[in-house]
Amino acid sequence: MTGLKQRIADLVLASGPLSVADYMALCLFDPKQGYYTTREPFGTEGDFTTAPEISQMFGELVAIWLRTAWDAAGRPSPVVLAEIGPGRGTLMKDMLRTLSKLDPAFAAQASVAMVETSPRLADIQKRTLGDAAARASWHQSIDTLPHLPLFIVGNELFDAIPIRQFVRAGGTWRERAIDLDDAGNLRFVAGAGSVDPALLPTDAATAPEGAVVEVAPARSALMETIAARVSSSGGAGLFIDYGYLEPGVGDTLQALRKHRYEDVLESPGEADLTSHVDFHALAMAARVHGLAPHFATQGDFLLGMGLLERAGSLGAPLDAAGREKIHSEVERLAGPDAMGNLFKVLAVARPEIQLPRFSKAD
Repeated sequence: MTGLKQRIADLVLASGPLSVADYMALCLFDPKQGYYTTREPFGTEGDFTTAPEISQMFGELVAIWLRTAWDAAGRPSPVVLAEIGPGRGTLMKDMLRTLSKLDPAFAAQASVAMVETSPRLADIQKRTLGDAAARASWHQSIDTLPHLPLFIVGNELFDAIPIRQFVRAGGTWRERAIDLDDAGNLRFVAGAGSVDPALLPTDAATAPEGAVVEVAPARSALMETIAARVSSSGGAGLFIDYGYLEPGVGDTLQALRKHRYEDVLESPGEADLTSHVDFHALAMAARVHGLAPHFATQGDFLLGMGLLERAGSLGAPLDAAGREKIHSEVERLAGPDAMGNLFKVLAVARPEIQLPRFSKAD
């Protein structure tokens, strides 16, 4: 039993079952034994690989989108160019390199900001950015960003924010929680909490016994915070994650360790815990502050931004093995059986701004 697993068991014995949200928060962010505070999760040697780690093309195309979004917003100056949840800093590194070539004047006037709560990851990001780290600032939250037009990116940000789950039990929806069985092992139970029926998806009424629905108030709250800043200061936001466009019944909580799925109760603090993102809920949160949400799949977005053209340019001087590697990266990023359809893109801005790659608000 991991140290954190024992602590969770002791906590349950002392205080009763833990909600799924509290369990996720402990597993991911506990200061001493949490996953993101103690481990190196990214890349082939870690537990998962994000799009910026797959290919430089991802960051390059996101940078082009940001530059054209800035143009669509009327070219305000100065601006804040921010990433929230920057991982190892690879995406920002690729964006800054691309922007410095694409539009040196825009790159020079932008204040670079990294919104990161983990000191350990912030140190890794500084090493990744190298010389560019000198012009960047690190922030614990959106609240301390300069009050300037904000162009912000979040890649695989919302999936790690804790969710609440509710299970159909005895004809009602009760909050799903983590308890102990007779042998002292962690198990899921139907707790005492209930859910506002207005938060349930439309198919909840016909859901069978044991079905699960997910609600993510913390994700919506973060989106509202971001949207409030973009609404008041101007700018745009681009958020990419795996998830769904319409809410529905289903348990998407999962644990990933060494690129393999495992039981979510098996190794608290040693595996990444995530769930699929409800993009409909994020869009509603953005609308609260007057922003227009726009959707695309990751595949459609990247192809529309010129993924194939960029791949051809990078592959032209390479040998057959090099071109095959780039082809494989394109398939992973945009292929319908890889990240292309599972990952969604949400862009938000004031309604009057015609964002690149999005013809109209959804």
